[in-house]
Amino acid sequence: MLVHLLKSKIHRAQVTDSNVNYEGSLTIAADLMERVGLLPYEKILCGNMGNGERFETYVIPGERGSGAIILNGATAHLGKKGDRLTIMSFTEIDADAAKQWKPRVLVLAENNTIVTERGI
Repeated sequence: MLVHLLKSKIHRAQVTDSNVNYEGSLTIAADLMERVGLLPYEKILCGNMGNGERFETYVIPGERGSGAIILNGATAHLGKKGDRLTIMSFTEIDADAAKQWKPRVLVLAENNTIVTERGI
């Protein structure tokens, strides 16, 4: 049997910009994506800590080291610069292996700098 578990999470990511005219997605600085194990175009679930909005989209890599978290397309209407997001991806894993599973988690501070890492 397979179970659906949290794979990756970026907690308290601060929105740095938005672009309603872009086709869609959430831009995340490439180094943050790699650190937490997110792949380009991977499906994600986001929760906006400021307004309670939750939305699904996919990830595109932003400039490495920029701290970029950019709401694109329709998601640009679901938050604003400065809002804090929880960004999550999920995986399916065998139920026996799930007993030892640890997701990769980053907690961010100002300028989207990493303050805590788990499972990495």
